[in-house]
Amino acid sequence: MLSSHHNGLKTAALLGVLTGLILTVGYWLGGSGGLVVAVIISLAMNAFSYFYSDKIALRSMGARPVSEAEFPELYAMVRELATEAGQPMPRLYVSPAMQPNAFATGRDPQHAAVAVTVGITRLLTVRELRGVIGHELSHVYNRDILISSVAAGLAGIVTMLAQLAFFLPFTSSDDEDSPNPAALLLMMILGPLAASIIQLAISRNREFQADASGATMTRDPLALASALEKIHHGTQRMPLPADGRLTTSAHLMIANPLRGGGLSALFSTHPPMEERIRRLHEQASLTSSRHW
Repeated sequence: MLSSHHNGLKTAALLGVLTGLILTVGYWLGGSGGLVVAVIISLAMNAFSYFYSDKIALRSMGARPVSEAEFPELYAMVRELATEAGQPMPRLYVSPAMQPNAFATGRDPQHAAVAVTVGITRLLTVRELRGVIGHELSHVYNRDILISSVAAGLAGIVTMLAQLAFFLPFTSSDDEDSPNPAALLLMMILGPLAASIIQLAISRNREFQADASGATMTRDPLALASALEKIHHGTQRMPLPADGRLTTSAHLMIANPLRGGGLSALFSTHPPMEERIRRLHEQASLTSSRHW
């Protein structure tokens, strides 16, 4: 699909810009040693997040593993989609939360887990839930956990470099090699802000990608569009508390589980739901036109 290819190129370009920002800030600060330390610490922190993100996310939602006897329809649709994709069956979890939501985590298909809330199983039809499962499996098959971990690692390096800049000595302005204090302060503020904006752009781009590839997997874009509309209203009615663990895992959910709107919407990890639904309707129209 052309849009999927475009989204992939867009993500690669954003990661490239983020890497370039690191090199620019590191070179400008002139602290090659500090750059190395920042890279090592940030990569270590995000490697931990990459390998343990599934446990962190599952605990944040209080999700428990469920058997096929408990949720036969859920098992059947996940097994069907995974088999058609030629991928192993992921572990299935259910969260007791009444807010309608779902997420997938795991660094690769062999370590994948799909979790749904009790709320979403009660709200959606079987067809709509199948669309949601297709979206979540696409996150795993598209290696989005790896991509988001890399983006978080790169953004963390920029932030750490800005923090290290606090320890740089402000020498006399006669020293041509020393950074200008005003410019240094501006870099310390704008560097992390730019990194965060790029990281958010990557996250939003991956949501669009998962919508498109998930709809292709299920061959039913309208089912996912209908599900997203119901989920959007449900999360707005029942936002979850922004505690520490949930805040770090919110970007994995199919919809932002926290209270949105206002200025916070500008820094959301999820694109506007209206735009996601519009694109799915457009995808459905293009798909139906090809069948004529």
